[in-house]
Amino acid sequence: MRKRVRELGVMIGDLPIGEDNAITDVPGVLVGHVTLSEDLDNKDAIRTGVTAILPHQQNPYHRKVPAATHVMNGYGKATGFVQIDELGEIESPVMLTGTFTTGSVMQGTMEYMMGCTPEIGDTTGSINTVVGECNDSYLHTARTFAVKPAHAIQAIEQATSSCEEGGVGAGTGMTCYQYKGGIGTSSRMVQEKWTVGVLVNTNFGRRSEFESGRYKAPNDNHETPAGSIMVVIATDAPVSDRQLKRIAKRASVGINRTGGRIHHASGDIIIAFSNANVRPHFSEEEVIHSSYMKEDTKAFHYLLQATIEATEEAILNSLTMAETTTGRNGRTIESISYDVFKS
Repeated sequence: MRKRVRELGVMIGDLPIGEDNAITDVPGVLVGHVTLSEDLDNKDAIRTGVTAILPHQQNPYHRKVPAATHVMNGYGKATGFVQIDELGEIESPVMLTGTFTTGSVMQGTMEYMMGCTPEIGDTTGSINTVVGECNDSYLHTARTFAVKPAHAIQAIEQATSSCEEGGVGAGTGMTCYQYKGGIGTSSRMVQEKWTVGVLVNTNFGRRSEFESGRYKAPNDNHETPAGSIMVVIATDAPVSDRQLKRIAKRASVGINRTGGRIHHASGDIIIAFSNANVRPHFSEEEVIHSSYMKEDTKAFHYLLQATIEATEEAILNSLTMAETTTGRNGRTIESISYDVFKS
């Protein structure tokens, strides 16, 4: 049984964690995984999947939430981000998968949303589906296109308030600091009123870069791609899309605190949303009134701090919860040794 980093005695930051120390501590947020793992022959292997993050438990098209993105390095194929930056909202689940099946997950998400929202493409406009990706082809035979639209639908439909970590869902084939990586999550409480939750899909970094002041991993000479990281930030604090952009930028500090270097070929992409102020799609009102947090306050400062702390801890959890995995061409990525975290 693998352990989370906090169980190893590593405490990140000063703010209190949420009940489950997960993105699902944000009220209403759900997470679903579909994991695909199969050995096809002595060369090819399927090690991939889909992860769905639901901003709340209602129809996200009917009840949109403010959102923002931040791209640290844009070597990626994420979809839906242009419209988020233009309108400041999301209207679908946030989906994560491997690079080569971004299109399949986009199609499946669109099919799901159109199935529960008959107005889309008929009496109202289109839908902006949000899909983030990381390249899992070091362990996964990407040319199989194993993830189908139905898998995206399944991930959405089986989303719950618990969140598995490690090599599950979109994290099945991911590698982080040349250890097995994948899905990690963490949360922080702000003044006992609001929660910030972070979910990451880690697929980045060299062994020599892995550091956080407390630990240093032994070097490793085997070659893995430079990789990427997807970060999803959720909160129930009443913040605007502009404020969410500021929050999203702080995730880069959490990434850097673990050793992230933002390589040329790394897609380091962050999306943040708040479900405190939903925006109705169908409304006859010309003005929508919302309340947002004042920024020169301790509360807003703590939101920024919470994002940094939860991002760092989520990355570490993605490492400590992942199992050693053998994939295509017999490649094996070991899980991180807990000895790394001993002082």
